[in-house]
Parts: sequence; structure tokens; C-alpha cells
Amino acid sequence: MSDRLVEPGAKRNSSDWRQSRWLILAELALFGLVFAADKIHLIPFSETPELFLLGWAALRLRKLRWRDIGFKRNRSWRSTLALGIGAGILMEAFELFVSQPLLIRLTGKLPDLSEFKEIQGNIKLSLLGLALIWTLAAFGEEMVWRGYLMNRLADLGDRTRLGWIVAMVAANVVFGFAHSYQGVTGIIDEGLMGLLLGLMYVGTGGSLAVPIIAHGVQDTVDLLLVFLGKYPGL
Repeated sequence: MSDRLVEPGAKRNSSDWRQSRWLILAELALFGLVFAADKIHLIPFSETPELFLLGWAALRLRKLRWRDIGFKRNRSWRSTLALGIGAGILMEAFELFVSQPLLIRLTGKLPDLSEFKEIQGNIKLSLLGLALIWTLAAFGEEMVWRGYLMNRLADLGDRTRLGWIVAMVAANVVFGFAHSYQGVTGIIDEGLMGLLLGLMYVGTGGSLAVPIIAHGVQDTVDLLLVFLGKYPGL
């Protein structure tokens, strides 16, 4: 039996060494080392490419492809695009009008978005930002965090329903801390957005296409608001 995405509640065969818990723990340890190296600025710019390569190597070791953990459309491309775009817009509205204002009230701090201030009114930087949104953020982060990491954490719990719940929460708590440059409000808010993307992933039967599109759409709206100088608190 292959190590493909299994619906919550199903279990998988663990007799093959490629599916052993020791291999999972070794992969997670390497994931943690890359993450820590980024936090102490040993990795220039972004840890996403390194984590993507780690995920790719781990999949190849188990004779799997990205398609096996969800890099595929959900039903038809029309429904996939509609779900992704709609979910991205709803996520953006929820963040701007619900989660972020509530978190600002609770923490007393705005998210630190100073890294993006130079984008305001700058077409060249905005176009570069748009390219990075759809490569590093939408494709890269979804394949790494929702596709690879959530699956490997779920494997530790034998892919039971509880295992998937714990995996989703744990992966997206770490995802929130990956945005530590945004301060405490940004960490919590990004973790919450990651959780919503994780719910999309599981809710569409393990298709990464919908969260990739939703992530890209949400960040594109953010970029547009920053460019126009309309993003709250910037």
C-alpha cells in the first residue's frame, strides 16, 4: 500500500521502512533545523525553497510525487478556480474585518508590515512581489506546509481523524511562527489563516489546488492594498 493521502479515519500499512516513524521523525528534525536556520538568519531571503527541496527528496525516497499528496485539481478546473478565488476573497474579508481587528484589540499591537512599506506606490516592486506571491507563497508554502508537513505529522498519528486534527493545528502553529517578523499579532493571524487553508486542503479531499489559489488571491489583494496605501495600519 502506498503512502498517499488517506482520508481522516483511515489507517495505512507501516510495515515498510519507508513508512516508519523513525523516518518521519528524521524528516521532521531536518525540517526543524531548516526552520531554525532561517530564524537565526543563516538562510538568505526565505526558507521555503529549502523546505520544498526537503519535501521533494522525502517524497522521492518513498517513491511518491507531489501529486500523491494533493498537487492536483479538485474535480474540474472550473470548480477548482471558483472555490479557490471565492475562498481567497472570503479569507481576506475575514482577516481585514474580523480576525485582525480582534487580535489588535487583544494584543494592543498592529502586525509589523514594515518590510512591505517600500511596495507602496512602487510598480516594479509590486510586480516582483506579485511573482513571489504566486511562487514562494501560494505554490511553495502550500506544498510545504499543507501538503508535506501536515501529511507527515498525520502519519505520526496513523492518519486517524485525531491525527489529522493534531497535524493541522501543529503545522499551522509553526506556520504562524514562520511569520515572526510580523510580531505577535501577525504570528497569530497567519497561523489562523494557515488553519483555514488546512481546512480547505482536508475538506477538498486532499487537493492543494484550492488552497494554492485561495492563498494567492488573498495575498494579491493584500499587495494591491499595500500598493495603494490602503492596507490598515501600514
